[in-house]
Amino acid sequence: MSPVDHTISQGAIATIGAGVQVAPSLRRGIGLTVFLALVGAAGRVVVPILLQQAIDRGFSRVEGRAMVDVEVVSLLCVIGFCSLLVAGVAQRTAVLRLGRSSEEALYGLRTRLFQHIHRISVEDHNDEKRGALVARVTSDVETLSQFFSWGGLAFLLNGALMVIVSGVMLAYDWMLALVVIGVSAPLFIVLRRVQSYLVAAYDRVRETNGAMLGAASEVINGAETLIAYRVGDEYVKRTVEVAEERARAQTRASLIGAFLFPSGEVFGTIAVSTVIALGVWRGPGSSLSAGAVIGFVFLTYRFLEPIAEMTEVLDQTQTAVAGLRRVLGILAIPVGPPVDPRPVAIPSGPITVDIDDVSFSYRPREGETEDPLEPVLSHVSACIRPGTRLAIVGETGSGKTTLGRVLARFVDPSSGSVRLNGIPLTRVSNEDLRRRLVVVPQEPFLFDDTIAANLRFADPELELGDLLQKVVDLDLRDWIDTLPDGLDTEVGQRGSNLSAGERQLVALIRASLVPSSVLVLDEATSSVDALTEVRIGRILERMASGRTTIAIAHRLSTAARADRILVFDKGRLVEDGPHHELLARRGVYFRMYEDWRRNSSRKANDSAE
Repeated sequence: MSPVDHTISQGAIATIGAGVQVAPSLRRGIGLTVFLALVGAAGRVVVPILLQQAIDRGFSRVEGRAMVDVEVVSLLCVIGFCSLLVAGVAQRTAVLRLGRSSEEALYGLRTRLFQHIHRISVEDHNDEKRGALVARVTSDVETLSQFFSWGGLAFLLNGALMVIVSGVMLAYDWMLALVVIGVSAPLFIVLRRVQSYLVAAYDRVRETNGAMLGAASEVINGAETLIAYRVGDEYVKRTVEVAEERARAQTRASLIGAFLFPSGEVFGTIAVSTVIALGVWRGPGSSLSAGAVIGFVFLTYRFLEPIAEMTEVLDQTQTAVAGLRRVLGILAIPVGPPVDPRPVAIPSGPITVDIDDVSFSYRPREGETEDPLEPVLSHVSACIRPGTRLAIVGETGSGKTTLGRVLARFVDPSSGSVRLNGIPLTRVSNEDLRRRLVVVPQEPFLFDDTIAANLRFADPELELGDLLQKVVDLDLRDWIDTLPDGLDTEVGQRGSNLSAGERQLVALIRASLVPSSVLVLDEATSSVDALTEVRIGRILERMASGRTTIAIAHRLSTAARADRILVFDKGRLVEDGPHHELLARRGVYFRMYEDWRRNSSRKANDSAE
């Protein structure tokens, strides 16, 4: 269990402590901020004290006539004005300091979350729903921001006020002070008792909120598919059900919070009534003067005001703690794959890829059995020489795509190793690996920007002219000239303004900008038209020069052009060799190729008709 995991399990206070650890700006200068808050709270206590002094010293009866000592009352008014002025400045400064430090902390927390999410493994990205990850850096952090803008201030200012008022009440009359504290004590017991229910309720709210965001994201991003298959209503219904579950969770949390709302008023009324009754019962013979009793009543209100407000703040506090716990849960995910503290650089020049007895099993998802899942790869071994054009083929679920992920170190093998020029992938730094080995996925991701911007982030120093020259070198100038704005054409969100083939062309151009030694392709021609397939073929011929290319082939026409083919069946490497040799063996590859050729012929005949 990581330190953060252990801390989270300790409860709300420990979670807040862990949050302060990951956002150190919250504790910088906190001592001065608390001191200023105490000074501000002291100003609110001055008025009851001055009121008591004015009644006891400024007013008197002489020979039955009421007399006012104007000098004393005036002096007390001046003292009160100066005290309130100093207290107001101190409290305002404390508020500004807390606001500044909290915004710095939230900025740092967002930045750390973005960086951490970017560094966790692809497997962890797949385990976490994308909507949940988005919720962590948006709604959960925003919940913390809302807390600091009110709830955090309330805790600081009201807490300081309660400390100051308690001390003054004890100085006035320890017996009445203990009575007020004793009458108010059950309120704290109620708050603590219900706290555990609120924590669980708001945790559930955050979970259902993440699920709702994920479901809504799927409905919006998959709108075209849903419309095409006329299942939009069904998926919208599912999203509504998730939203209803979120509403029920929020309602339950609100009901628990609503139970606490009137409790402050009830206990406040009881405390003030008790003070007045005891003051009257003790009478003039006690040590309390009339001014002291009246001042004590005002102090009681000052003491109870923050308690009543705390019941309102508690709801927001529990929401913030639940959000913080989920943020810390993301930060507790180990960075992956793990980085060697003393990485070894891959020597320049051609690269030999050694796959040594590699096995891999995906880990079970949360809530599933803890036993390992069936292996996707089983004891795979192969040596890929520099400059080889390799194809990996197999039926769906045979493990070919997983092997590509292992080679790119998106995941680490459960056993065995992959070595580049004899260096295990686990010893290679991520930066060095990404320079020497480039991956082009089957569905490349494009950012909502121009084609040039989507190319340039592979090498930010390239000018537009350099990019255009690369396009010319890849014999794609004719395609670029068909676009409305050339390389400045906007691709749209996730490349929606381009066809699937055009998105693949952009991804291949982008990969060609990196001077890599190994290129891993997850079947670049699996979902493109005939013309684009020809263009992609030309690109791959040029990119293969001087590189090792590893193509995860879904179309066997790609495999037929390769120097060597690895054939997978149920996670095992069952055949290895060039196209003509594998056909001559009349084994797994032969059957796959014959089936593919018959299907291709049938489709061609159907198209001709």
